Formats: sequence, structure tokens, C-alpha cells
Amino acid sequence: MSKPRILALAGSTRRDSFNRRLIAAAAEAAREAGGEVTLVELKDYPLPLFDQDLEKDEGPPENARKLKALFLAHDALLIASPEYNSSISPLLKNLIDWVSRPEPGEPRLAAYQGKAASLLAASPGALGGLRGLVYLRSILGNIGVVVLPEQFALSQAHAAFDDDGSLKDESQHEKVAAVARRLVEFTARHKT
Repeated sequence: MSKPRILALAGSTRRDSFNRRLIAAAAEAAREAGGEVTLVELKDYPLPLFDQDLEKDEGPPENARKLKALFLAHDALLIASPEYNSSISPLLKNLIDWVSRPEPGEPRLAAYQGKAASLLAASPGALGGLRGLVYLRSILGNIGVVVLPEQFALSQAHAAFDDDGSLKDESQHEKVAAVARRLVEFTARHKT
């Protein structure tokens, strides 16, 4: 059986983003658990704000097509999402919306249907971005993604990482690894 293909991304493009550091740690843990992981940097795929008129007049932007192809080529999603005012980042929501758009003859929500996902968040606040994960879980669940119950929210993220990007606290590292392992195991079991 082939390895589960995991698409990993952070909903932030900020240079010193805690969520970009967290997704890198989670992606490595998923690889160690036997997943074939593609770590995507969303800054490499700039997108205009989703606009149906733009889509109708010009078609989906090239970067939306590239990202959708990545989603279609993978079995599962590993997402680290920053919390913006108790919700998800506009960047992540815009990505979800563009990737959701069907091509002619394609099933509705083809890039999401039947995929599994695991969620993480990092924030300097006490809840670690947990409130935003509630919204992300709801959005993904409503478009056909099986969102696993295991998740991790890293509080006090400004003090959680070493200079090399690794987590200082071994118990936090193990929690991130457990989320990634569970996604790989679930996806391997349910991959068709």
C-alpha cells in the first residue's frame, strides 16, 4: 500500500509566523510516522480575494488551479491556523474558497470530499488559537472533510520555539507528533 499523502500548510505568510514553525514540526512528525508530506508555503501562491465575477470573467487564477491540483493529489490535510479575532485568517479562508470552486464536469467540492484533516494552532495568547480552530473545523466539516478530533493549540507561542524552529518543550513536541501520527494512521486505514 502506498504511503498516505499529506498536504501540510499554515494559514499565515508572516516571516516569523508561529504557525509556520508549528506546521514545519508537524510535517516532520507526519513524515516520521510514514506519511508522504508536501509542505506548502502559501506566500508562493498569492491569490486575489475570491470574487465570482472575476472567476466568471477570467476563470480561476493560475495559483488557485495549482493549489487545487495539490489538494486533489493528496489524501489528507495538516493545517496550522493562526487565530484572527477569534476566527481564521483571511488568507486561509480565501484559499479554502478558491480551491472549492468546481471545474466544468467536476464533482462539487472535489478537492475536499473524503479527505481527512488534523488541525493545529499557535498564538502568543493563553488559548493558543483554539477559538479559531472551532471555525476551521466547522468550515472543513461542512465541505466534506473528516476533521479528526485530535488537535493541538500552542499557547505562549512567542516563547515556545528554539532558534532553529523546534519546540523547546518535549511534551508539546510529543502532542504535535501525536496529532500528526493520528492523521497518518487514520488516512492509511481509510485510503481507497
